[in-house]
Formats: sequence, C-alpha cells, structure tokens
Amino acid sequence: MTAMEQVVNEIDAVAVIARNVNFYYGESQALFDISININPKQITAFIGPSGCGKSTLLRCFNRMNEVILGTRITGDILIRGTDVYKEGTRLETLRKRVGMVFQKSNPFPMTIYDNIAFGPRMRGLKDKAALDEIVERSLKQSDLWQEVKDRLNRSAMELSGGQQQRLCIARTLANEPEIILMDEPASALDPISTSKIEETIQELRNYYTIVIVTHNLQQAARCSDYTAFFYLGRLVEMDTTAKIFQNPSQKRTEDYISGKFG
Repeated sequence: MTAMEQVVNEIDAVAVIARNVNFYYGESQALFDISININPKQITAFIGPSGCGKSTLLRCFNRMNEVILGTRITGDILIRGTDVYKEGTRLETLRKRVGMVFQKSNPFPMTIYDNIAFGPRMRGLKDKAALDEIVERSLKQSDLWQEVKDRLNRSAMELSGGQQQRLCIARTLANEPEIILMDEPASALDPISTSKIEETIQELRNYYTIVIVTHNLQQAARCSDYTAFFYLGRLVEMDTTAKIFQNPSQKRTEDYISGKFG
C-alpha cells in the first residue's frame, strides 16, 4: 500500500484527524504538537487536570476558539477528510456538521418548540409539518419528549437545569450534525440529571460521533469507548477506555487515574 493509499484509508475510517496541532492564546501556548484520531460513531472522552488543553482542543474542531481575540493555530484538523481551517470554509456549515453542547445550558429565551426549530428555520425551512417532525425526533433522541410534549409552547426557561441541558442537546440534533462535541455537559447538574444526560449520550452513540470533555473520571469510564489523557497541553496517551483505566501505558496517566494529582 502506498503512503497516499494509507492516507485515503485513514480519512475514510476516521471522523476527525488532528495532526501536529499547536494552539496559542496570544503569546501563551496551550497545545503542543497534538496528533489524534477520533473514530466515527463512538464516544471519545478527553480527561486531564484543569488547564491541560482538553477543552481548547475540543473547540478547535469547530473553530469556536476564534471568538477569542489573539488566538492562532498551526497544524491540520480534518473532518471526514475536509480541512476545517482552509480558506473559504463557511463557519455556519462547519458548526452544523460539528455541533456543540456547552458546560452551562444555554436555552434561548423562547418556547421549547422554537428552541429546536431555530436552526432549521435559519437554514430556510418553513414547512410546519417538517419542523414538527424535526422537533419531535430531536426531543425523542435527547430523551426529553415525554416530559415536554404537552408544553412545547411554554418557555424553555421553565425547564429544570437537567431538562435545559437535554433541550440544548436536542437543539444541536435538530441541525443533523455528524459530530457532537460536549464540554463538561453534566458538571453543573445533580446526580439524577447527570445520569439522564449519560443515558442520552449512550443512546446517541449509535448515530453520532461524540467527543466529551469531562473532569469526572467515573463518567469517562462509564460512557466512553476511547479515552485521551492530556497534561500541560500535551497528549500523554490515548487508548480504549478499558486500557486507560485498567492498564495505562504511561505512569503519569496511572497517577492521574489513581488520584495522585489532578
């Protein structure tokens, strides 16, 4: 097999490829030569102590870091073979393909229905029946339909914190993404709501590629197929979640997993 054939096969088999990625906040370097593959329709967890670069890398995948002045990136990030940093990339198209759920739920101050329909409407969809179908499907996928189906025209701000976060997941799903990025999606929630979010994530793995940043090691162990451990802006190691938690290759990973630092 030629080198080019290997590259083509890798692109076909991998949802996200990052190669030699360095990222800077002004003069401060946050990521150092990161190379990582994210497999399709699996859950990959990013773990590591605060400030290790895991959220920064996550936000590189859909160029969310660009809202911060003075940032810059070198290296390559490909989503299904497409360089997301190439000139002419439409950010609205990229962020439709690569949706994001943030740490703090951020429902729009409008009805539950309008929250979900917002993205499709922005893309020009006006057909009521089609919008109804998208709203119902997205709420079912986020495991919220049964709780809100009789109050779709009520304000989303009336929902509990856990419900609001699942609403934000549904709003992301309404855009029909290929990849869903989740940055500490349950860190502000109580244990029952956290369990609901984790159940939702497990259901979504059958249809979407999911990357989740979490400080909760038990959550990473429960939810993910692969785990990547970051420290001081560097990728220490990545492997199956079972391998990382039971027999990591690097002592630093073992020390973090065992609670010796963090």
